Order: sequence, then structure tokens, then C-alpha cells
Amino acid sequence: MWKDFKAFAMRGNVMDLAVAVVIGAAFGKIVDSLVKNIIMPIVGILTGGIDLTDKWKFGRGDAQVALGVFVQSIIDFLIIAFAIFIVLRIIAKLNHKKEAAVAEAPAPPVDPKEELLKEIRDLLKKEQAE
Repeated sequence: MWKDFKAFAMRGNVMDLAVAVVIGAAFGKIVDSLVKNIIMPIVGILTGGIDLTDKWKFGRGDAQVALGVFVQSIIDFLIIAFAIFIVLRIIAKLNHKKEAAVAEAPAPPVDPKEELLKEIRDLLKKEQAE
């Protein structure tokens, strides 16, 4: 059982996935900081100095609906989704170029003399078998 698990964990896809999760988490923190510290303050300036994360709240007491924080999370998601889309598109283009290069390599033409020699060989094998 341990050997099976080790073989599974060391497959290329699992290792690639682990690296992608770590990089994705770090990228998520960068995007979160970008949205919180740059984009939302600019939106606040454009809306007359209003901090949307504080002002877009409603409710009573501790039961508050934070609409501004939700908008901020949507912006985070859109930036991350767009970045992933661009990376996947680049990877798809690179794979397509590799596949096209492999598909374009034609088989070398068979020399008629070589084909005739193959037929003679097959006939000799057939005669020996009889």
C-alpha cells in the first residue's frame, strides 16, 4: 500500500498540482493586497472619498452585511480568473505548436528498390516454410 501511495504521489501530475496550489496561494495574497491597497482606494477616491468596505454595510448590531467586502472579493476573483485564463491560453498555444511540429514531420519516402527487396525476402521466407 505504501508503494502504491508513493507511486501516486510522485507522479508528474500530482507534483505539478502541488506546486500550482502553492503558487496559487501566493498569487492570491498578491492579488488580495493589490485589490485592498490599490484598486479599492482608487475606487474610493473616484466615489468621493468613500471607503466602500466600511460604508457598504447594513444591519443591526453585530449582524452586518458587508457588501463592500463582497465586491472586493469579486474583484479578487476576476483578477485571478483572468490571470489563470491567460496562462492556460499560453500553455495551449505552446502545446498546439508542439503537436503541429510533430504532425508535420512526414514519413520518409520508401525507395522502390527497397520495397522490391522486401518482397523478395518475403517470397524466400515463404518458400523455406513450405
